[in-house]
Amino acid sequence: MSEQTFVTIGRRKTASARVRLTRGTGKIVVNGHAPEDYFKNEDFTGSALSPLKTVEMADQVDITVKAQGGGLNGQAGATRLGIARALEKMNGELRVPLKQEGHMKRDPRSRERKKSGQPGARKRFQFSKR
Repeated sequence: MSEQTFVTIGRRKTASARVRLTRGTGKIVVNGHAPEDYFKNEDFTGSALSPLKTVEMADQVDITVKAQGGGLNGQAGATRLGIARALEKMNGELRVPLKQEGHMKRDPRSRERKKSGQPGARKRFQFSKR
């Protein structure tokens, strides 16, 4: 194998994205589709590909993403982290600009679990004094 492949994983909420990055011409595939077709919403597409814009390497690498779990928003966030990690693996000097833009941080926010004896995570059943 002449070209190096950098494989990383990004996670957000309950979604995870496996990212394979190789040097190439800028071909990006997410679950067999173009990112615009898969994420549908241009905000999600922009968010997922933002690390490439930060380091201006969109036309220098080929990326294949396998995203699963959660919704499109979570998958876009997971893809974003996976791409940032792969770029850093490829070239360690990219860590500083990626970190400054916040691409290297895993977003810890996730859904709070439902507690027993109540209808949701925080919501309580209606209280009746009489």
